[in-house]
Amino acid sequence: MEPDGSTRPSTRPRPWLLVALAVVVAVALIAWLPEKLAAPTPAPSNPRAPRKAKTVDNVQPGDLQVRLEELNAPRPDAQSSERNPFRFYVKPPPPPPPAPKVETPAVAPPPIDNRPPLPPPPPAIPLKYIGLLEERGGAKLAAFSDCRTTMRGHEGDILAGQYRLVKIGNESVIMEYVDGRGRTTIRLSGQECVGK
Repeated sequence: MEPDGSTRPSTRPRPWLLVALAVVVAVALIAWLPEKLAAPTPAPSNPRAPRKAKTVDNVQPGDLQVRLEELNAPRPDAQSSERNPFRFYVKPPPPPPPAPKVETPAVAPPPIDNRPPLPPPPPAIPLKYIGLLEERGGAKLAAFSDCRTTMRGHEGDILAGQYRLVKIGNESVIMEYVDGRGRTTIRLSGQECVGK
């Protein structure tokens, strides 16, 4: 009550007003909700064909085949490091292209030699050069041995009836067979025959 004696209006909500507000909200929900539920849903981009249930009438003979050999096929090793269920198969790179074919020019066969075979070379001269003597007047005399006999000769002499002494040097001599074949240089190396 006011000091002047009048009554103050109440600030408390009235219950009938709350009930009316609840009814309006419920009607709005009921009107809005069926429109959302009745809206058509978009069709899937790849619809599946309905599967027919197999009956005894539509079973094919191939469906009844039991493939026992597949049970005996080798299984991958569980310990294998190459087995990775999270990795996709990567196709191996294609093989390299074949190398270009290089044509080699045809080579003519070597000419056939119809000449008779050459005679074998003469055997090596078996004499050893054992020393050099200088005579009066500057002439050189070479000493040779075959470890059985000792021989001496000047340039141009024939030794043992088959070897010609071509040239005499301080460290070596040049000898050949009498017919001019088998020319060879013999070094001063016959000391092992001296005294035999």
